[in-house]
Amino acid sequence: MYTDSQVQKILITGANGQVGSELKAIYEHRTDVETFFLDRKQLPLDQTLIIQDILAMYQPDVIIHAAAYTAVDKAEGEAELANVVNHLATEEIAQYCRIHEAKLIAISTDYVFEGSSACPLPEDAAVNPINVYGQTKLNGELAIQKWVPDAIIIRTSWVYSTYGHNFVKTMLRLMAEREEISVVADQIGTPTYAYDLAKAIVAIIDSEIWQAGVYHYSNEGEISWYDFAIAIREISKLSCTIHPIPTSAYPTPAKRPRFSLLDKSKIKSTFGVEVPFWRDSLEKMLASSDGLEIGS
Repeated sequence: MYTDSQVQKILITGANGQVGSELKAIYEHRTDVETFFLDRKQLPLDQTLIIQDILAMYQPDVIIHAAAYTAVDKAEGEAELANVVNHLATEEIAQYCRIHEAKLIAISTDYVFEGSSACPLPEDAAVNPINVYGQTKLNGELAIQKWVPDAIIIRTSWVYSTYGHNFVKTMLRLMAEREEISVVADQIGTPTYAYDLAKAIVAIIDSEIWQAGVYHYSNEGEISWYDFAIAIREISKLSCTIHPIPTSAYPTPAKRPRFSLLDKSKIKSTFGVEVPFWRDSLEKMLASSDGLEIGS
């Protein structure tokens, strides 16, 4: 591990993803740490036999594992690949951290829950994934806990950003193209602005506290995807008509949890991180995305 006289080395997987991109934007101004951002070409998670050798080239003190197979519907037909990336590759990263005494922060998902709750979900709520993606991410969590009991796992939900593909950018594009759209109104949770999550991760690493375990992080509030779409329209001053529909009217290959609102009290009390209200963060993201390529 690093000493006071050495610069801390932090390696981030998923360099081009939403959280990875936000971390890059934050860390690029820092001179007190050395960061390595690895994309899927530099760290091919589907080639598990070489993962530990690649990590050893950088000798990181901390790994932020933000990469994942996140195509939820596609995973239903590519279960083996999703498991390799989300579970087996994660296990290799965890084993590396165990052998080399590196710290690990890994991003997981609300999709480890089945969605039958009616109140915010704490970290010790029963898990029961209802799709392949959720199951592979849970497998990854269990592998981390097996090999690195000192790891921090952060489950998040409905992630969006100015980077990558996400619900906000899709809605902006559809509302600009169409006079009316339909959005599911009976799936409840909270969106997560990837920048807020990235800030929380950086704050945890910078703090004098390292308390292992599972944590939940999403923005504050409780909404449906329909509510989210309405807010995007209002803030963006678009005129598209939005119709609320039930999940049954929009069938997808993968089932989604009906309720996956995360209880954030543990991460707030342990690390003192701030959790902004969802609409405030949405306004911030949309204000920063002027001139954004919506299709990107």
